[in-house]
Amino acid sequence: MRFPPLTEARLVRRYKRFLADMDIGGEVVTAHCANPGSMIGLAEPGMRAWLSRATNPLRKLAWNWELVEADGTLVGINTAHPNNIVADAIRAGAIAELAGYGTLRREVPYGRQSRVDMVLSNPGRPDAFVEVKNVHLSRRRGLSEFPDSVTARGARHLAELSDMVAAGHRAAMLYLVHRGDTSAFSLARDMDPTYARAFDKARAAGVEMLVYRCRVGLDEVAVTGRIPILD
Repeated sequence: MRFPPLTEARLVRRYKRFLADMDIGGEVVTAHCANPGSMIGLAEPGMRAWLSRATNPLRKLAWNWELVEADGTLVGINTAHPNNIVADAIRAGAIAELAGYGTLRREVPYGRQSRVDMVLSNPGRPDAFVEVKNVHLSRRRGLSEFPDSVTARGARHLAELSDMVAAGHRAAMLYLVHRGDTSAFSLARDMDPTYARAFDKARAAGVEMLVYRCRVGLDEVAVTGRIPILD
């Protein structure tokens, strides 16, 4: 996924989850923060950040917060992008476990009044139901973690994917690590024990757990390869 031209800024403060005041050359603007998580370690005042301009000129907030620099590494914090990044990677054959499907559909209704991020279909193969989660938490060097806050919605997604396996389909939870400085993944069980239990139950039920890392730059984000799950 390629970015439009980005503007460098300094974070003044993040508040109300979805708002962030940014200093652009001495002018403070309010940017939209498309991230419902806690953003531990990624929202400290003074951090370097990069913003994109909103494409809708009528939108109230003219800026979107895209990237932040943490410990010298660019981290993607915009949770609106991972589905596009993963869809591009699947079409390019960069995710081996999900290769060989002729059709990719997005936001397909399923489960209990939910929508799955994508469904892959091909004649002669069971459909593959895929959910994507953005991963940006790293509390230990080289290790990425999910989630960074309680996510009842995430636990529900795991249960619904398990139901798809029981119905004879494939189901995969794909964790997209939106930073390039980690080489392994683990659940942040202390952040949300309920989610951790749902993960264990779904994996035992046959849901495929995939973790792929990105190369994050100021011009684009691209999937680079799979990394292992430590637990």
